[in-house]
Amino acid sequence: MITADDAYRVGLVNHVVPQAELLAFCQGIAERILKNSPVAISQAIKAVNANFKDGVNGYETEIKSFGKCFGTEDFKEGTTAFLEKRKADFKGN
Repeated sequence: MITADDAYRVGLVNHVVPQAELLAFCQGIAERILKNSPVAISQAIKAVNANFKDGVNGYETEIKSFGKCFGTEDFKEGTTAFLEKRKADFKGN
């Protein structure tokens, strides 16, 4: 067993917050995630979940999921917004 501070120091965790602040902190992360493309979010979840399925190659799932994001309207919107230095307005297409 190691302390949370030690886990943070060696890079096992990204954040350490007091328990009383944990829910609000996690909600903040969720809000940031939700500002991204719904297509990309769903494909990321699919790739992560593949790791827990027997007989499924998680790496292959990740590659296919990543590829499905290209060519979508959200991909075009994200790229255009980046080039125009504005926030993207993702529609989930």
